[in-house]
Amino acid sequence: MQTAKDIRKTFLDFFAANGHEVVPSSPLVPRNDPTLMFTNAGMVQFKNVFTGQEARPYSRATTSQKCVRAGGKHNDLDNVGYTARHHTFFEMLGNFSFGDYFKEEAISLAWTLMTKEYGLPAEKLLVTVHSTDEDAAALWRKIAGLPDEKIIRIPTSDNFWMMGDTGPCGPCSEIFYDHGPSIPGGPPGSPDEDGDRFIEIWNLVFMQYEQLGPDERVALPKPSIDTGMGLERLAAVLQGKHDNYDIDLMRNLILATAKAAGTDPEGAHKVSHRVIADHLRSVCFLIADGVLPSNEGRGYVLRRIMRRAMRHAHMMGCDDPLLWKLVPALQREMAEAYPELDRAGALITETLKLEESRFKQMLDRGLKLLDEEATRLAAGGTLPGEVAFRLYDTFGFPLDLTQDALRARQIAVDVEGFNAAMERQRAEARKAWSGSGEAATEKVWFELRDKAGATEFLGYGATQAEGRVEALVVGGQPVQAAKAGDEVALIANQSPFYGESGGQIGDTGVVTVTGKGRVAIRDSQRKLGDLTVHIGVVEEGEIAVGDLAVFAIDVVRRDAVRANHSATHLLHAALRRALGDHVTQKGSLVAPDRLRFDISHPKALTADEIRMVEDEVNAAVRANAPVTTRLMDPESAIKAGAMALFGEKYGEEVRVVSMGGDVECDTHFSTELCGGTHVRRTGDIGFFKIIGEGAVGAGVRRIEAVTGIGALDYVRQHEAILAAASDAVKATPAEIPGRLAALLEDRKRLEREVSDLRKKIAMGGTAGAAAEPQVKQIAGIAFSGRVVEDVPAKDLKGMVDDIKKSLGSGVAALISVAEGKASLVVGVSEDLVGRVSAVDLVRAGSAAVGGKGGGGRPDMAQAGGPDGAKAADAIAAIEQALGETVAA
Repeated sequence: MQTAKDIRKTFLDFFAANGHEVVPSSPLVPRNDPTLMFTNAGMVQFKNVFTGQEARPYSRATTSQKCVRAGGKHNDLDNVGYTARHHTFFEMLGNFSFGDYFKEEAISLAWTLMTKEYGLPAEKLLVTVHSTDEDAAALWRKIAGLPDEKIIRIPTSDNFWMMGDTGPCGPCSEIFYDHGPSIPGGPPGSPDEDGDRFIEIWNLVFMQYEQLGPDERVALPKPSIDTGMGLERLAAVLQGKHDNYDIDLMRNLILATAKAAGTDPEGAHKVSHRVIADHLRSVCFLIADGVLPSNEGRGYVLRRIMRRAMRHAHMMGCDDPLLWKLVPALQREMAEAYPELDRAGALITETLKLEESRFKQMLDRGLKLLDEEATRLAAGGTLPGEVAFRLYDTFGFPLDLTQDALRARQIAVDVEGFNAAMERQRAEARKAWSGSGEAATEKVWFELRDKAGATEFLGYGATQAEGRVEALVVGGQPVQAAKAGDEVALIANQSPFYGESGGQIGDTGVVTVTGKGRVAIRDSQRKLGDLTVHIGVVEEGEIAVGDLAVFAIDVVRRDAVRANHSATHLLHAALRRALGDHVTQKGSLVAPDRLRFDISHPKALTADEIRMVEDEVNAAVRANAPVTTRLMDPESAIKAGAMALFGEKYGEEVRVVSMGGDVECDTHFSTELCGGTHVRRTGDIGFFKIIGEGAVGAGVRRIEAVTGIGALDYVRQHEAILAAASDAVKATPAEIPGRLAALLEDRKRLEREVSDLRKKIAMGGTAGAAAEPQVKQIAGIAFSGRVVEDVPAKDLKGMVDDIKKSLGSGVAALISVAEGKASLVVGVSEDLVGRVSAVDLVRAGSAAVGGKGGGGRPDMAQAGGPDGAKAADAIAAIEQALGETVAA
């Protein structure tokens, strides 16, 4: 049997032998198309190559591309587990020609691979072509010898592929496999085409046109080829299966799930096993590519997939988290082809364990509510949208999870009602935002960007430069001039001011028009990607559109920002060395006085890990290596080892910042894509010190640090604190821990002695002995009640217990008066609890001192009140309540 690993290797080896570059799978977060939620086809990473925006050193390529379809337009989530061929994660095998070969060679390669390399019987194969593509039909007859009845012409868009409303496009040719007449279903294009007899296994796209508009299409000068074949579908055919979940790869994951859960893979939970096997691949690969669960965007889709799998684990009776236990099984199946599964293994495992532990706590409450609502509905009923929204809003149940949970009961969900409730919530959120002026101001930036053009940034090499004032905004509206006292936003054609972006805050400084006016700039913001907005106040004179001005930044502040920004690069590299390659940047703040750096890591850093990171960074600082910047294309930069954030869109050229290491050998401590400003040598950072570490979300840790003068000030502050402590305890710094321990022990001893003395004195005794309690009889019950001064409320219970013991049988009441307020405690001996309640008595006393109640047990209760002057009245009230209780 050809395993999934064999099939993948055969495909790549075949095309490599035919002159194709074997290109690694791109990440699931597209680097070159921010319109996509996830990479969903093999051609995504080559999109700019097909459109001519990017050039590669090869003209033909082959890949095994990891893909996810679980969000946005391409979403197969709802069908997973219930059908034979739907997945959220799948592998797309493909070969590509960028203006090299076209239809004839593509068809020849495909037919040879199918019938020779994979050994599929030719008589089991048939193809489709677009009804207008007679070239492809003729080539199938010529190359494969297929008769006309096995070349099916499809007149619809099913066999015509388009990248979008405009751009490259062309007809398709699909290869189908015939499982035989024993399986129901008809050939493509027939009324029964949705059956399982004829299965599409490969789609060849012949990109030969460019769509210029709705009614205009022209021929491409260099026609290209884009193919896609699902590994899972092909494996099912080659292994003689009719269900993708029966192939070896999926079967091994299902068996691992069954073993870990202690369930039968073919029993009542068959669907759950399939869902978990599929979803396990999606969540592990997404985490490995830098996506972490969250409540928005890609992270939200990841959380939806995780929670759907976790609910199915719950349905199978798993009391403990399950998914993290399956990571080794997935690594055995796929890490050889996708080593990122091993590199991020620790992050994947910890993230799954943490997320499932939290979800199980929420799941029980949510499912209880869902069950209560569902029991009111009969099969074929509909759950109200408001209920579904409450599950989402309160318990974190995504809509599809609610739908999936009700599917077995044949209960639908009012999706329109759910969407209406969601929109009402969004409308409420918009109310707080509307009227803020932000929307109007954003519109202004778009208008000014069109008029003034981009701002050229000169700050990499200059701290002062001339620029022409292109636009001014006062009060959210464009103006021609601004005068002294005006709050103004200023745009110039060029400027050394760095606009806030990438975590680095904006520059401050001054803008001066010689002999005319001066503007103090308190912030700089980057708008629309390439527009620098200088925000400040006109201090003197006026400034007008068209003025030539001198733009000068605050150099001291910029130098501090530079040091902190460069330190984040060294910190990032040191963290990856100390904790593992799964560590990636999740956010940052670079200010003149500190830096903040968020990373993907599932648990707190230990003291040893923090010390190791500090040592690594400071060693790189002491090396005083030069910080170099190069302009490169993104692909070359990443191949050279530059760190890049997945999902970021990079242009044709990127800035690659390298620091530390051996420059002559081109090996660096840190290499990252970065548009920020940096020191010239690592020694300019001076000194690095971590001052804080904590969690900011699931799987995300935040590190705060200082450098240079900031780090020196931090050390001096702590030295001053240490010196003050030394003086206070009369010990050297080394002796402080022992001295403090002794002082704390002395304090505890003295507190005990003071408490004992206070009790004795308060009870009317002396330092040497406690007095007998003053006792009176009330309706035959011994009662001791008195007012004491300045006894802490926490000591009253112990004192009342002592009085109860001396009474044997009776009631004790103490009221302490401190700072004008009263604290009351009443105790009742065990033999009287059935007749007298301490809670009732203490409430009577509390009312006398202005309190509003009290609480406790029948044998001991406490309360308080604001009017300590009436403490004696409270004792009288307790006596009266006791008498009334006994009399009743």
